[in-house]
Amino acid sequence: MTDLISRTTRGLFRDLMTSSTLGEIGAAFQDELFAPNPDSTYEDSSSRRTLTQQYLESVDWTDINHVNRALRVFERLVQGFEPQYSSKFLNSLRRDGYAIDEETGHITPIGPRFAPKSLKNVTDASAIRQQLSRIQRAILDDPALAVGSAKELIESTAKVVLKERGLAVDEKADLPALVRDAQQALGLHPSTATPGPDGSEAVKKILGSVSGIAIGLAELRNRGYGTGHGPARAPVGLGARHAHLAVNAAFTWCQLMLDTLADPKAPWRKATALDSH
Repeated sequence: MTDLISRTTRGLFRDLMTSSTLGEIGAAFQDELFAPNPDSTYEDSSSRRTLTQQYLESVDWTDINHVNRALRVFERLVQGFEPQYSSKFLNSLRRDGYAIDEETGHITPIGPRFAPKSLKNVTDASAIRQQLSRIQRAILDDPALAVGSAKELIESTAKVVLKERGLAVDEKADLPALVRDAQQALGLHPSTATPGPDGSEAVKKILGSVSGIAIGLAELRNRGYGTGHGPARAPVGLGARHAHLAVNAAFTWCQLMLDTLADPKAPWRKATALDSH
């Protein structure tokens, strides 16, 4: 699995701690239940950097819960640093997909993230994670890349759903076809007769709208407002608000699909059980 906070960012944070104290460093990490790695081989002339590295090595940087605790350590220890000292660290953190609120000092993800349980049972979520990583880096500064990556996030999610359901994936299928097939695989297509709230007219209307989200996003990208095609000229007027619109729309569809795939009580599971008898 990919580290959620890069080695570069961690190194820059470690370097910043030269201006902190051993007591402050230890207290911040210990309050978040981290202990220094006793087997660390890191060597440094600075005891503060050495201690920081020992604590950093005790963090599982692929575990979102560990990372959230580590971010609280970052918030606590970086607070009050002058911009000329902390800017490299904060810029690197931003490239990892996180930003610090100037008023509160809280570090939060840029753009949406799936809850760990949404991807817990997916055999291979690497493509989904890759698209999310691109989105988080691009959403503020590169709206065309964010739009293109949002479309690709839907594609990747649809293919993951089909593979998890044991269905064939047509690599040449366009996005509307992939969306239709994935929703049908989970009993979420508006035309599917499904018991419970998923089959109600109200939910069917919502599902129809959600399908339209994916198709509209593909059209936006195909009209030259997203990466993936080489345009004759750069898109005009595309801004961060369009990137947020595309990303949030894509996330709505993908979240629904992944949560339905993970739901042990989802109607598609009952239909599968009946088909097997």
